[in-house]
Amino acid sequence: MGYPQKLLSDGESVEFEMRPHWRALIVPGIILAIVVFGAAFLLTKLGEWFTANGFIDTFGSWVIWLIAIFIMVVWVIRPFLYWITTQYVFTNRRIIVRTGLISRQGRDMPLSKVNNVSFDVTFFGRILNYGLLTIDSASDEALVINDVPSVERIQREVNRLHEEDDERRRKQFARDMSPPPDEP
Repeated sequence: MGYPQKLLSDGESVEFEMRPHWRALIVPGIILAIVVFGAAFLLTKLGEWFTANGFIDTFGSWVIWLIAIFIMVVWVIRPFLYWITTQYVFTNRRIIVRTGLISRQGRDMPLSKVNNVSFDVTFFGRILNYGLLTIDSASDEALVINDVPSVERIQREVNRLHEEDDERRRKQFARDMSPPPDEP
């Protein structure tokens, strides 16, 4: 999963990175099981129901296969590809969200722009340990990240990273503003 180092600026390092919570794969997994067992059941029963007419048996088989493939692509493969291609990366200078396989979307938020970090955990989120992380920015719209694993811990880590970045920038500012040393 590692975020490419070539995409980081000088002095920037990845603190932690993650994907959306695995619970995003529960519904696609259930749908996969239903489609496989449903299609297998219908394909075996189709021959019993239409033994006299081979055309209906063949045509019905194709219809069942096409419907099963359509359901698999839309409600199983697409959510899995979204999950596997979504990355949440937290560096010592910014928050990076990337998603997409063929066309990529991304959003970066510098830690210097962070005003507030909040989370929302539903009932099931408490059971499965995931939630919604909202990071308010000084100038942009809020960065809302869904299905964040261990969202409370991540909120604390983002606050810590923000404070460390703020301290780093203060020190850099003090160095830049200090007069140059006298040379003999």
